[in-house]
Amino acid sequence: MQYHLNGFRAGSPDIAASTGPDHPAAPPAQVDVLIVGCGPAGLTLAAQLSAFGDISTCIVDQKSGPLQIGQADGIACRSVEMFEAFGFSERVLREAYWVNETTFWKPDPARPDHIARSGRIQDTEDGLSEMPHVILSQARVHDFYLDVMRQGPRRLEPHYDRKFMSLTRDDSADYPITVTIEHKPDGAAPVSETIHARYVIGCDGARSGVRRAIGRDLVGDAANQAWGVMDVLVETDFPDIRLKSVIHSAAQGSVLVIPREGGYLVRLYIELDKLNPDERVSQKNITAPQLIAAAQRIMAPYTLEVKEIAWWSVYEIGQRLCDQFDDAENGADPRVFIAGDAGHTHSPKAGQGMNVSMGDAFNLGWKLAAVLRGQSAPSLLHSYSAERQAIAQELIDFDRAFAKMFSARPKTAQDAGQDTVDPAEFQRYFQKQGRFTAGTSVHYGPSLLVGDAQHQHLAKGLVVGMRFHSAPVIRVADAKPVHLGHMLKAEGRWHILAFAGEDNDLKSLCRYLGSNLSPIVKMTPRGADADAVIDFRAIYQTAHRDIDLRALPSLLLPKKGKHQLTDYEKIFSADPASDIFDLREIDRASGCILIVRPDQYIADVLPLDAHSAVSEFFETVLTA
Repeated sequence: MQYHLNGFRAGSPDIAASTGPDHPAAPPAQVDVLIVGCGPAGLTLAAQLSAFGDISTCIVDQKSGPLQIGQADGIACRSVEMFEAFGFSERVLREAYWVNETTFWKPDPARPDHIARSGRIQDTEDGLSEMPHVILSQARVHDFYLDVMRQGPRRLEPHYDRKFMSLTRDDSADYPITVTIEHKPDGAAPVSETIHARYVIGCDGARSGVRRAIGRDLVGDAANQAWGVMDVLVETDFPDIRLKSVIHSAAQGSVLVIPREGGYLVRLYIELDKLNPDERVSQKNITAPQLIAAAQRIMAPYTLEVKEIAWWSVYEIGQRLCDQFDDAENGADPRVFIAGDAGHTHSPKAGQGMNVSMGDAFNLGWKLAAVLRGQSAPSLLHSYSAERQAIAQELIDFDRAFAKMFSARPKTAQDAGQDTVDPAEFQRYFQKQGRFTAGTSVHYGPSLLVGDAQHQHLAKGLVVGMRFHSAPVIRVADAKPVHLGHMLKAEGRWHILAFAGEDNDLKSLCRYLGSNLSPIVKMTPRGADADAVIDFRAIYQTAHRDIDLRALPSLLLPKKGKHQLTDYEKIFSADPASDIFDLREIDRASGCILIVRPDQYIADVLPLDAHSAVSEFFETVLTA
């Protein structure tokens, strides 16, 4: 962690120097970005934008305060990687339950009315990520994001008790979007408030008012299947109560056991009766005792005594998707966006809702910042819907198959009907989809922001269009072992990572990137630090003790800040215990250049001498 760049500062380095007024009691009349909704998408977006002192952001929510209990809890490996970029992964990992193994249960062949364990597997494959799959209350994730917002230069806080009512767009105005909200605090008479914004993002859930206001619809079908969910403190003789467990009974339905943080709490997803085509789960008047009784029947012969219910709910399985995530029409650039459940809904059992929603926001946040700060043209914002709607479609397709298999009866010799599934087949499907559920399979296709992978052979394990897969390295200046991916923070910067070849000491590349032809020089505003827009770092194969800092190009030791202090954290060496060149299949002879987007996805892999190609790429996405 770097601080003291612009002078010594006592106190917590997590708290940025304030650049704005104290948090106002009422939303401002004009803002650059208005976020509607304090769910995981809204708070991810707000946390990212809070890093920019020159961007005004407002976030409103109709609830009276922060989330306290319940809702989503599964956090994919990729999301924990993202939390590292925001600076709170260690807090999550300390509190969370770590999902290390998953067990599978099916009807006991000797006594089908009882269940028996049929399999036990590692939850995520080795080497998939340096981060684990964990379980932690969504409310705690919200808390961490709120801390990031409060500690940013604008001291951002949500404005609660505010319900979105309507919006209009007038492209002739400096603040084209006019939003009307209703403020109703503590049961008082509602008051209408108006906010003028440059951009509006609807993170307001499946019943999104913002989505309806721009004429978009969620399209899809309900699966006519009711499920219950409970966070409970239980006493049981079920041996896998502290392991993630998938249970299929012969005739009573299915249960998914998710151990929770804290050592005692457990979440149960409990299959209930199928719904008629015209029936809603709210019409069933399901009670908590009914959910407990259903779980007890499914888990027989094991006993389950519920001591306390922390939270419970019932829901219907359904997959619905919006065909466009913004208001762009007839060639106009988008001004209003939707993210998270406002654009896609699905069942919760695969633990993807919160994770994909946060991925939406991470994709959009840096793009909004780049446009608002004049670093990119507004047309860049079209890429958000193009990239994330396609990912949401993949999620819908996966969830439809996963939910169907989960709800099917176990296939037996006596029952091999159309609505049955072989438990062994389900286990194989679970393992096969591990990268998807870990969030590491997201792959953006070629576009303005993603190259054609012509030189992918230079780094076969760092796939163009996929997230940068971190690996250990040694920081040369202080010999500290670090993860290279952890250097890529949620601060809106692009990254050029140069991996030195055996016969290439990077001096030629550094001369070019330090010249007037360089995108680093062209795109950096006058008076800003050299890495303010594009961050350049180098990774050598040479052992760190054999690298002489004095002999390295000055570009790798930039002078920064008001005192023009040297930044010593741009130079790394492969860790001999876990060599990044071997792990990520980087061509040792040739080396390569990696261009990494601000959201940590790889934009391109290029040869070390492809100087003009580096410039051409950045000239298409950044403005001088």
